[in-house]
Amino acid sequence: MRDLVDPVDPVVDAAEAAPFEDAGEYRAAVERIRGAAEAYYSGSDLAMDDATYDGLMARVLATEATRPEWKEAGSPTEAVGAGGGVVGDIVHSEPMLSLDNVFGEDELRKWAERLEKILGRPVSGYTVEPKIDGLAIAARYTDGVLTLVATRGDGFAGEDVTAQARRAAGLPARLRQPVTVEVRGEVFMTDDDFVAAQAMRTGNGEPPFAHPRSAAAGTLRAPKRPYDAPLSFLAYSVHGIPEPMAQSAAMAWLAELGTATTAYSLCATVEEVKAAVEAITAARGTLGYGVDGAVVKADQPADRAGAGSSSRAPRWGVAYKFPADTRTTKLLRIEVQVGRTGVITPVAVLEPVQVGGVIVTSATLHNFEDLVRRNVRAGDTVFVRRAGDVIPEVTGAQLDLRPEDSEPFEPPAACPRCGGEIDRSQKRWRCTQGRACGANISLEYYVARTSMDIEGLGDRILQAVVTAGLVTDPADLYDLDVPTLAALERLGDVSATKLVNNIQGSKSRPLSRVLTALGVRMMGRSMSRRLAAHFGTMDALLAASVDELQRVDGVGPERAVTIAAELVELTPLITKLAARGVNMTEPRGAAPAASASALPLQRADGSPMTVVVTGAVPGLTRDEGNEAVERLGGKPSGSVSKKTDLVVVGDGAGSKATKAEQLGIRILPADRFATLLQAHDAGDQDAVADILA
Repeated sequence: MRDLVDPVDPVVDAAEAAPFEDAGEYRAAVERIRGAAEAYYSGSDLAMDDATYDGLMARVLATEATRPEWKEAGSPTEAVGAGGGVVGDIVHSEPMLSLDNVFGEDELRKWAERLEKILGRPVSGYTVEPKIDGLAIAARYTDGVLTLVATRGDGFAGEDVTAQARRAAGLPARLRQPVTVEVRGEVFMTDDDFVAAQAMRTGNGEPPFAHPRSAAAGTLRAPKRPYDAPLSFLAYSVHGIPEPMAQSAAMAWLAELGTATTAYSLCATVEEVKAAVEAITAARGTLGYGVDGAVVKADQPADRAGAGSSSRAPRWGVAYKFPADTRTTKLLRIEVQVGRTGVITPVAVLEPVQVGGVIVTSATLHNFEDLVRRNVRAGDTVFVRRAGDVIPEVTGAQLDLRPEDSEPFEPPAACPRCGGEIDRSQKRWRCTQGRACGANISLEYYVARTSMDIEGLGDRILQAVVTAGLVTDPADLYDLDVPTLAALERLGDVSATKLVNNIQGSKSRPLSRVLTALGVRMMGRSMSRRLAAHFGTMDALLAASVDELQRVDGVGPERAVTIAAELVELTPLITKLAARGVNMTEPRGAAPAASASALPLQRADGSPMTVVVTGAVPGLTRDEGNEAVERLGGKPSGSVSKKTDLVVVGDGAGSKATKAEQLGIRILPADRFATLLQAHDAGDQDAVADILA
């Protein structure tokens, strides 16, 4: 799992897919595909770029072909949309299947040859149309009137999105003829509409959409948004007609009915299909909306009936996927980073560039051997594509634009962090100190006040115990005894005794503090508290699947995969800590009243109020202020918007307090908030009610 989620791993070429050699890697890839598919179909922020998704799917397919005993029930290779669609209550009249993918002319020709082999004769013609980067829907018309719109879901049932879909341009409320049919197509945002939607969203105090596709999907599935972002629709098929029709004839008929349809080319041969795909590729940036490939279909109904379908995709159609979105920008410099386990990685620092709908400023260079192979230098104009969950990759340089005074990058001779030797025996260089490299950094984070809060264990002592070889990770701290510490320079028996007591006393800290202290990537203090409260024990958290992690508020697919991988890597350390008696449970606080709804910062329905704390709160640090919000039943937030319920304002508050006043959001002075917390902890419900009145 660790290799799959590490952002410095290269993208997998789907056309040259190699099976996984380890069952754990295969299962991790399956989970990663499912998480990415859920993000894709739910309209949340992108969890994975298309190239990485397609490459992982190809490797999973190759693995299942060579190691069928590893294949999981409900594998994404058999599920529509890799099982990521949100299933609803609307059962489709016919399954809404996905399309298999081809990459390049050779695979296209092989698909056409297989189709002819199935039919036992030449195909009677093809249609080629742009593959819209949107959300598939099925729109039912009764006597010409739009009555129901559902998402694809799992291919068999989807969500009812009728109210939102009615706003999509190109999907008429009434057809020009009183027919009863089901029209299927894509809901999407044009480039201009995406700009307008971004303005609406950010103007409402929300973070910007990540991508036009996620913007369209999120808008379609969010009926209670305070703004109406524009949507468009293009039809690609019709169902429920008495007699089957050719695809070309069906599209023409839908246009006559008043429905917007995808433009298509009618082709007689594979050569004409190839030319039509090339035309779409060339026009990709001029269409005014996002396309990620071309769809090729057998035109005649007899061919489609003869070819049939598999459990997840028709055999008479295929998606010709475009290469990954690649952009150019300037490589400002190359930096070297050292990971927690001592892995040494070159990273490109870039001029900001938008790739796949995301502004990026850094990109992986994978390893030093790869850096030489790609032949990139500081000052180069480089090609950048999305090749991982977060960090894009640099694929090469425009050598004709290389500055004359550029010089090749010189890899480090020693570990940049500790100055120790480097193990160069593998592609990924490592500091020979391994986890001990930079141990001070992880130890300082572990003992900090907001983590395990071990008083007296400062930089000087940490440096001394690491240098002496007594400590290489946080678990070793609990093995320290008074004689060992007292023998260190400038540390006598009294100080050593006090320090050992402080270290041992930290064993009782709650699970949320332990999670914070471990420094799990993408899991700060607030997220640590949420995860600890949700799972209760470290064992339950370690056993949680990626899907189960996503049930925690604020954990999307990308974050869930990262957290899962980090916890796998940290399991040996967690085991050592538990063996030394460190607490691995989160206390369940007693409710101050008969039900959780009595918490002061919960709404009548039990849901948490959104609370922003700005400025100083008497007796509390900033993090403790957010902890207090959670203890009182609320949900802390770092920004003020129309969805904010309460803003706590203390000394030093700035623009957040001003924005709260402008939006008419209730403001609670920080001293009264501190009093509220005291009253709540004392069980004084009358005082709590008076403060909130």
